[in-house]
Amino acid sequence: MIQNELLIRIDSEDTYKVENDYIDYNLSDNSIFTYTFWDKNLKSLPNFFSDEGLDLFYISLSVFGADRILLRDYGENAWKRNIKLHIPVLSIQKWEQNKALIESILNFLSGDNWEIEFRERGLTKKERQFKEEILKAEEKYEYEKLCMFSGGLDSFIGVIDAIENYPDDKTLFVSHYGGGKGVREYQNALFTSLNETYNLDSHAFYSFYASAKNGIEDTTRTRSLMFFAHAILLGTAMQKRMTLLIPENGYISLNIPLTNSRLGSSSTRTTHPYYMKLLQNLLTNLNININLENPYQFKTKGEMIIECQNIDLLNKNLANTMSCSHPDLGRLYGESNTAHCGTCLPCTIRRASIRKANILDTSTYRDLYFEHGPTARMNLMSYNMGLQKYNKKYSFMNIQNSGPISTNISEFVKVYDRGMAELKALLESIHEQISL
Repeated sequence: MIQNELLIRIDSEDTYKVENDYIDYNLSDNSIFTYTFWDKNLKSLPNFFSDEGLDLFYISLSVFGADRILLRDYGENAWKRNIKLHIPVLSIQKWEQNKALIESILNFLSGDNWEIEFRERGLTKKERQFKEEILKAEEKYEYEKLCMFSGGLDSFIGVIDAIENYPDDKTLFVSHYGGGKGVREYQNALFTSLNETYNLDSHAFYSFYASAKNGIEDTTRTRSLMFFAHAILLGTAMQKRMTLLIPENGYISLNIPLTNSRLGSSSTRTTHPYYMKLLQNLLTNLNININLENPYQFKTKGEMIIECQNIDLLNKNLANTMSCSHPDLGRLYGESNTAHCGTCLPCTIRRASIRKANILDTSTYRDLYFEHGPTARMNLMSYNMGLQKYNKKYSFMNIQNSGPISTNISEFVKVYDRGMAELKALLESIHEQISL
């Protein structure tokens, strides 16, 4: 199997070299990688970031970059890759102690074989500059909680509930967007509505962009680590115990394949309980005082909608939330606006949940009946096969298919069964409409 070796640099002053053949990957070179974390709004934070938070942030960017530029076609079974990264860090002793853990996290998340070699560094010129500006700035904003905000339906419910349930706690909402404009335009619409409803401070929202130039691999299973690392880094500036809310329905977080064709890492493990457990262990070992929490671990998407703390606001903005795996796909067919495809698994679960909640679905879908092309038909066949094979007697074993679960097994089984029921109801209704 091909060994992919990347020498990571985070500034132009880094002259480190290795003997083996490698890809020189400098995160500060805009022709290679672009990211927007270092923004003037950071100056309103109460403190500069911890060394460990900075290290995790750059590790996540490096991993995401490698994930994007290395094709799985050349890996084992056209999937699993061998990837070795040489990464500079500030807290080298802690990372050496946690080398096996971070590699295990990456292996589970992407399904590859990762190896990381650490080397020591000091603060870069840009980091020193921002540290000085943050420390001397007079206007400061402190927060008690962090919340991920992707612009999806789950995350919008998570933001609403965080505001409604914790009115006395200031929450910092963190967003991320990539190459296409689809995600960004949906996020902006939701930002506007939330601000109008709750009169939120403009400093309560941070939105970041990151893109690997010439990225050719679309599976990118490591994106979630990069999303979380942005929020974790911001949290370290508070210098107190923080909770990071990561809202996602428990059914999809289990990442249970409907058929063998979707088994393993070919589907995202963004909030799988085992991944969250490993990441929490890493934060604890690094003395990063942030507690990861998915408030909806034992809720289906339909139940999230039904129990939303401001259903009127949700109804008003339902069409402005984006759940689709590839919202920009319509542009290949000459469409000017982004839309839900309607047939990928996230879209299908979204449609099932809205049906379960019995509210009007104002979303735009390109394909409601799985009839536009071979991918849609293959998806429908996959879902139907999964439902035909589904048997509640085996749910206990099924929930282990994407990763080990050793606690709250009964609750995980129940949310899986209820999620399957939502999916089944939608597909049965589609069959009835197709057959008419």
